[in-house]
Amino acid sequence: MQSFQPPRRILMGPGPSDVSPRVLAALARPTIGHLDPEFQKLMEEIKAAMSRLFNAPDHACVPLPAPGTAGMEAAIMNLLEPGDRAVIAINGAFGGRMADMADRAGAEVTKVEFEWGQPVDPVKVEEAMKGGPVKVLAFVHAETSTGARSDAAALCALARKYGALSVVDCVTSLGGIVVDVAAWDADVVYSGTQKCLSAPPGLSPIALSKRAQAAITGRKTKVRNWLLDFNLLMSYWGGEGGRTYHHTAPINALYGLHESLVALFEEGQQAVLVRHARTHESLAAGIEAAGLKFLVDEPHRLPQLNAVIVPDGVDEAAVRSYVLAKWDLELGAGLGPLKGKVWRIGLMGASATPWHVRLCLSALCEALEAQGFKTDAKAVLAAADAKLA
Repeated sequence: MQSFQPPRRILMGPGPSDVSPRVLAALARPTIGHLDPEFQKLMEEIKAAMSRLFNAPDHACVPLPAPGTAGMEAAIMNLLEPGDRAVIAINGAFGGRMADMADRAGAEVTKVEFEWGQPVDPVKVEEAMKGGPVKVLAFVHAETSTGARSDAAALCALARKYGALSVVDCVTSLGGIVVDVAAWDADVVYSGTQKCLSAPPGLSPIALSKRAQAAITGRKTKVRNWLLDFNLLMSYWGGEGGRTYHHTAPINALYGLHESLVALFEEGQQAVLVRHARTHESLAAGIEAAGLKFLVDEPHRLPQLNAVIVPDGVDEAAVRSYVLAKWDLELGAGLGPLKGKVWRIGLMGASATPWHVRLCLSALCEALEAQGFKTDAKAVLAAADAKLA
């Protein structure tokens, strides 16, 4: 075996996003023990920063030791017991994954399905909520498979109205658009580090309300996932000075998350959101000037995840292969029914800059030209630049 030297890529797919040099440097700091007093101080700083980022001052906020999917599984498995009813809104791949997990938890699952690329309609969800007692209402705030944004405030209000606990997938939204757990009155909200936070994959920030915590401690049966059982997990993360061993925390990964949060607050939360919005506007102008179209209508479109429709006669996979080989640029493919029909272009965290937008548009125009799809690269870049003036 020899040491692995990864190629230098520009990451503009659905995640991971580019990781800044300062976060990479933080990952290389000396490893210490997961119960070291200095590491415990870092844990408290991370918890406080996550509470601030989620705007969840009354929630328990911890980073789970696995990617964003672990946040989903933790939320579903901790809240649902056999026989509970869960209403799951599905408007893409990750709503479908929620429903699968709820079924594995033994819940009675009511699926409320929407066309991929459309937001969740609260009116249709409410009709499903009327069918009997509901323990959990779960939905995806920012659907990574399509780039569609749903109304988290309205859906969480529905949960409250019908006495259900809300589970909100914010894997792609946290750090890219407004996530306001307190204003939504949400119960469990989770995310991932590899999207708009621009830390490496491997951690899942999660926030749990007092209602959710009470439901977990009041369970009649054990949580079906040992590692993510909050009754056990919080013995380690719950409080300074009283921690007991639960698992060996991913020390260096937590260094990276901490540094990414330091960088985010240095820039300013509002400034970060504006940066994502402005770079999206620039990319959208360039995409439209190239004669391409978006899957999601503008009012529901995410700035950080852009699903662009592949034109007729263009080989979707060949375009991605071209830009990877010629430009070291990673773009994402479509999932499920959108396979071969869209490109997913990420503008997340450190990948949400004017430089990334110009490089992506230049590479895309060149790849399309190679297949005979005519574009005017100069006009495309001019349209993009005009939005940044």
